[in-house]
Amino acid sequence: MPDFDEFSFLSAQADDAGLAVTIPRGERLTLDLPDGRTLSGLRYGGPSPEVTFLHGAGLNAHTWDTTILALGRPALALDLAGHGDSSWREDAAYVPRMLAPDVVTAITAWTDRPQLLVGQSLGGLTAAPVAAGAPAFVRRLAIVDITPGVDPTAGPSQVRAFFAGPTDWASRDELVERALSFGLGGGSRDKAARGVWLNSRVRSDGRVEWKHHFAHLAAASSNDAGAAASAPNDALSALLSEAGWEDFAAVEAPILLIRAERGYVTVADAEEFSRRLPAAEVTSVDSGHNVQEDAPVVLAGLLAGLL
Repeated sequence: MPDFDEFSFLSAQADDAGLAVTIPRGERLTLDLPDGRTLSGLRYGGPSPEVTFLHGAGLNAHTWDTTILALGRPALALDLAGHGDSSWREDAAYVPRMLAPDVVTAITAWTDRPQLLVGQSLGGLTAAPVAAGAPAFVRRLAIVDITPGVDPTAGPSQVRAFFAGPTDWASRDELVERALSFGLGGGSRDKAARGVWLNSRVRSDGRVEWKHHFAHLAAASSNDAGAAASAPNDALSALLSEAGWEDFAAVEAPILLIRAERGYVTVADAEEFSRRLPAAEVTSVDSGHNVQEDAPVVLAGLLAGLL
């Protein structure tokens, strides 16, 4: 169980975004998987979600909080394997086709209708095999700032260095200070603290660690820690493979690509997306890669149009 109320930040997030909204009821959901792992997610606004959200690498379901508040519709946000409160994979196979079955299981268990499936970065690449393999569960697909072939390591160097550092700390305050020293946290101590609290946990020995496995893999890789260090590189190779385009081509639902103008998807990448998938729509927003955090109200408006 969390050592704090993970939904206690919602009012502040609404205020930060200038939203005068009723704060929806949030609940933490947990599902035991056949292989012994645990799958976790957040459901907002009751038992009949209309939208399911998949986050990017190193993030968790709470990255969508402000977007969900602005959207004002019942929603499900999942913690992908190796992130948030979902179990880490022993094989470190955090690639779309390996992550997709968990998502299908969650949608089957925690929704009662076809979803608008929204995925950002790694979550966007995962959404494609979900929609291709389980078309009855996905009515529309929204992909946020990622396409097959885009290098997901192309982000700011300080983010990579930040996650490749120590894997545990004496306190969350220490981790907040580290985030601020790297220029992270949106320039606000309150926002940095919120992100740290929602993406970290206190171990039984009292030390604080990131919830997501990627930080530990990045640290291992930076230290040349044997075979485990190759896992991130193997994952990236799979992310960039032609299989990604095959999954998108097999999707029957309408697709919208939302490109962040200051993100990872270049104009040329978007043009290639349109060439390969001529029926898909493409739009751009003034945002960095994490559109759900940089421009949540704008993103919610685009998603409302799809609903």
